[in-house]
Amino acid sequence: MLGLVTEPWNPAEPGVLRLPSGRLVRGRALRRPLPPGPPPTYALHLYGKRLPEVPWEAHWLRWPDFRLPSDPPHARALLHEAWTRAGTERVEVACGGGRGRTGTALACLAVLDGVPATEAVAFVRRHYDRRAVETPWQRRYVRRFEGQPRPS
Repeated sequence: MLGLVTEPWNPAEPGVLRLPSGRLVRGRALRRPLPPGPPPTYALHLYGKRLPEVPWEAHWLRWPDFRLPSDPPHARALLHEAWTRAGTERVEVACGGGRGRTGTALACLAVLDGVPATEAVAFVRRHYDRRAVETPWQRRYVRRFEGQPRPS
C-alpha cells in the first residue's frame, strides 16, 4: 500500500471509496454539512460556479449539474492530480448532491487506478453509491476516459 498521511480517511466512514491500489478518496455532497472527523487536505470541487474558499487546498472544476466538465483537458489534469495526491493525502471529490458529477469523477479515478473503463461505473456504484453517475453521457464520459492521454 502507498504511504498515507498521518491520519488517513477512515474507510468505514460514509462516502470513502477504497480504490484497488489502496488509495482512499472521499466523495460528498457540498449541500450537506462537512462530515465529522479530519478535513480533507485537498479537494476537487465539481460545480457550475466558483464556490467560497475553504480552509484546505481546493481546486474548482467548472462542471454544471447533470452535465460534463466544461474543459475536458483541464478536468483530466485535475482528476490525475487528485488520484496522485490520494496516495499520500486526504483527497475529497465533491459536487452539489455527491452522486452524478462526484460519481463520474470517482469512476475516472478508478480508471486511473487500473479499473477497466467499462467496469468503473459499476465499481463506484458498488463501493460508493448505487446511484452514482446519473446520466448516459456521464457513463459514456467514463467509458471514453481510458483512451485519453495522461498528462506528463
